Amino acid sequence: MNVKDDLDVETVTVAGRVDPSAEEMYWEREYFRQQYYTPGLDYEDFAPAYCVGYIGYAQYGGSFEDAEKSLISNWVRIKGDSRLSLDQALQAVRAAWMRMEERNTQFVAVHNESMVRKLRRLRVRMPARLPSMKIHAPVLR
Repeated sequence: MNVKDDLDVETVTVAGRVDPSAEEMYWEREYFRQQYYTPGLDYEDFAPAYCVGYIGYAQYGGSFEDAEKSLISNWVRIKGDSRLSLDQALQAVRAAWMRMEERNTQFVAVHNESMVRKLRRLRVRMPARLPSMKIHAPVLR
């Protein structure tokens, strides 16, 4: 049985794009496998940086580079007792941001593919007087 089922708690998302609890669980399992991990540092050192990354993605979207200054400010504001240097923190922030960006891209691709299939089925049911209707898959950027 799932702990969430026992507690009967709804999943909380940020801007409909991020589940902070799921991200925290993911990074707690994965932080020490990252190339920027330094032995002797704990998850608690990385947690604020990951939070800045995934919440920042939901908040700012767009490119990491465009949001970097705001993300640095957020890191400085919430880092607490983290022992990460700014450079180390930025690597963790970027990793969390990129994970969100990749997941969002996959989500959009799956939904676009589904929409194209629906439109093609609709076209089959359309009257013959609309032969010029063409269906194109949306372009992902």
